[in-house]
Formats: sequence, C-alpha cells, structure tokens
Amino acid sequence: MNTKEKTALPCAAKRPGRSRTLILLTYNELEGSTQLYDSIPWQCADETFAVDGGSTDGTIEFLRSRGLRVVGQDRRGRGRAFQIGMGEASGDHVVFFSSDGNENPADIPKLFEKLEEGRDLVIASRMMHGASNEEDVKFIRLRKWVNLAFTLAVNVLWNRGPYITDTINGFRGISKHAFSRLKCRTDGFDIEFMMTIRAVKLGLKITEIPTHEGTRIGGVSTAESWPTGLLFVKRLYKEIALGSDF
Repeated sequence: MNTKEKTALPCAAKRPGRSRTLILLTYNELEGSTQLYDSIPWQCADETFAVDGGSTDGTIEFLRSRGLRVVGQDRRGRGRAFQIGMGEASGDHVVFFSSDGNENPADIPKLFEKLEEGRDLVIASRMMHGASNEEDVKFIRLRKWVNLAFTLAVNVLWNRGPYITDTINGFRGISKHAFSRLKCRTDGFDIEFMMTIRAVKLGLKITEIPTHEGTRIGGVSTAESWPTGLLFVKRLYKEIALGSDF
C-alpha cells in the first residue's frame, strides 16, 4: 500500500536537487500510530520509514501493514533512534516525527520548507509567540518552566544569534550534513538538547516555527521528568567542559 496517497495535506514544491526523508519514531505507540497515520503528509517526502525501539504492542505490525518500512534499533534509547535514522536516511533534509500525539503532523511540510530555504536546523517550538505547550492549561507548569530554564542557559552561554525559544523539543528537521558535524553519540533523551547546543556552538543556521503541542494518545511516556531533567543537567555541564572540542 502506498503511504504517500493517504493524506490531502498540502506540500510546497520541493527544490530541485534536494531530497527529503521523513522518519517516524516509535516505541509501543500503536494507538497514536493508528489515529495519526492518515494525517501524516507522507507525500511531502521522497523517503519515509520508521525507527522502532522494540515495540511489543502491535505498532510494528500495523506500520508494515500500511506499507511503511520499519527499522529496528539494536539497542534502546531515543538518541540511538536518531543515530540509526540518520544512518539510514538518504535525503539531504530529514524530519523526525513521533506518533504519540504531542506533535502536529501539519507542521511537517513547514519544517522541510525552512530546511530548503537554507537552514541547518529547524525546531518546532512550543514556547514562541503563536505556539502552545501541553502544560499551558495548567496552573503549575513545571515541565515548561524547566524547559525555559535550560533554554535560557543555552542562549546565555553560547548563542550569538536570534534567541532560541525551545532547545529541547524533538519535533525538528535537520540537514544530513549538519547532523554529521554535530557528532551526537548519546543514546539517551538528551539527544535533541545536545543537537541544539552543538548547532549553536558551531554557529549553524537555526530557526523555529510555532507549533501546538497536543496531548498524548495512549501509550506511556518513557521520558520520566526527574531522570530526564538530571540527564539535561549532566549534558549542560559536559558541553560547558567540552567547549567546541567535540
């Protein structure tokens, strides 16, 4: 079954000579995958596949039944999924999308468009004007405030360009050439934070688009708040110590 015929979402014309890869990241996300699959603009990419962390809930079987190639991880971890995805991707520009319900598939074409305008890294920001975070409806927004604190640290320590509002969100696109320069070898949930920090250090062209974060569709998040926050603190200190020597 052709995955690229399943959605009517518009896509801007691709620039000649540039190819696009869309990577779906999954781990026990059957409910989200089944609900979102037909909303994903597969036709916007020249190459599409999933990287799966070892799902046991039927996610792999569902995706393969829809004609999508699924690449299994040799070991668990979100960072490892990014590494495997970039290793498998043949496109010049790569967009990562998670089917847990937090990310809006309608923003996928916008990420590709910004990459084709010459940006190295494009982040779907939940914090900038016109965007929204899942916690915005709450009085206590701990996850958002911690995110903003880490983001402030990155901007103060290294950024000499326009202020980046969301250094952590995993919904993003990057050129394959830029990713190779970042040398991101972590297997953990600090992969996106690491990517952003190193892109800033190298002075790469970074931009953001506003996005509206949705609520999780089924499944269980494997990114526990306190362990993940501690991981980010460790990453921040490591990057301070490393400087540009990576």
